[in-house]
Amino acid sequence: MNISRIGGVAAIAIVGAIALSSCAANEAPAGDSSSDAKTYSGTLNGIGSSAQGQAEITWGTGFQTANPDATVNYDPQGSGAGRTSFISGAADFAGSDAALKDEELSQTFAGCAADTKGIDLPVYISPIAIAYNVDGLKDLKLDAATIAGIFKGTITKWNDDAIASQNDGADLPDADIRVVHRSDDSGTTQNFTEYLAANAADVWDAAPSQTYPYTIGDAAKGTSGVADTTSQTANSITYIDESGAGDLSIAQLKVGDNYVKLTAEGASEVVANSPIADGREDNDLAIAIDRTYTSEKAYPLLLVSYMIVCQEYADADKAELVKGYASYVASEEGQKAAAEQAGSAPLSSDLAKKVADAIASIK
Repeated sequence: MNISRIGGVAAIAIVGAIALSSCAANEAPAGDSSSDAKTYSGTLNGIGSSAQGQAEITWGTGFQTANPDATVNYDPQGSGAGRTSFISGAADFAGSDAALKDEELSQTFAGCAADTKGIDLPVYISPIAIAYNVDGLKDLKLDAATIAGIFKGTITKWNDDAIASQNDGADLPDADIRVVHRSDDSGTTQNFTEYLAANAADVWDAAPSQTYPYTIGDAAKGTSGVADTTSQTANSITYIDESGAGDLSIAQLKVGDNYVKLTAEGASEVVANSPIADGREDNDLAIAIDRTYTSEKAYPLLLVSYMIVCQEYADADKAELVKGYASYVASEEGQKAAAEQAGSAPLSSDLAKKVADAIASIK
């Protein structure tokens, strides 16, 4: 993967709009550049996933280049904040690493037409890294039960037998493990805890949650927060969207009988073999990720991040602008750009078709 990383995702909130508009003026047009191509104008405000932050800068730049009269602002406050803001009408769309929950779907969506709801559009697939900062330790291998023990706090030393038995010959220090986790309402935490609940239930006895379930270690806000804390803390370990891992070392994950390296392709394969969640509206494409999928190169510790939009907007002009932006995000060009800049996995052709059909249904 050719991955261009930003120094800190939190910076998007401060310079995002400036970066989008200035980059847009200097890059080649995105999408259909023919003279009869539809162009868009107006302003979109999105709030949400910090994991999606680099991709949103990339997508916003591409969309604004092709549509100079359009502005896309994105504030990476976190998935939970994004969904809350979207439901209240404070954001035109949300970025979220977790789909809308049933209790959220029962609420009134202020920006949507009366008696209509938000829908989940999967637009960003990314592996979650188990990233660590231990001097001299390379090629760490971990199974789900050991990861669960570390992040629950029952495995506290780097040279614990549970780690040593999987890493013959590795230089494991006799040092305390410093766990770093998200402090905010995080879709990355939701996906991480879903994986552990599915693969290490004997150890991980907490229900999947967007808030970290155990009182342990150091808490930091957002993707950039956990990346910075881990980078500055010796003998630390965290879970993080791969796009934010920077120079941290990344562990191999035991999948079935083999240890696999993190790849976008491995994450994409799992999603392609996972069904749409039951009980959703026709155009709501929440994915029921198969966390126990174990093909040879599968990487089931992943997140699917959604663009959450209204099925029908109260403002028809806003609906058209959202449709235009979402269409670019889900397009082959938009997905390729995110893959190059954020290391994400493009949507499969089948899922891309479903997303395109759902976007076309927006009113």
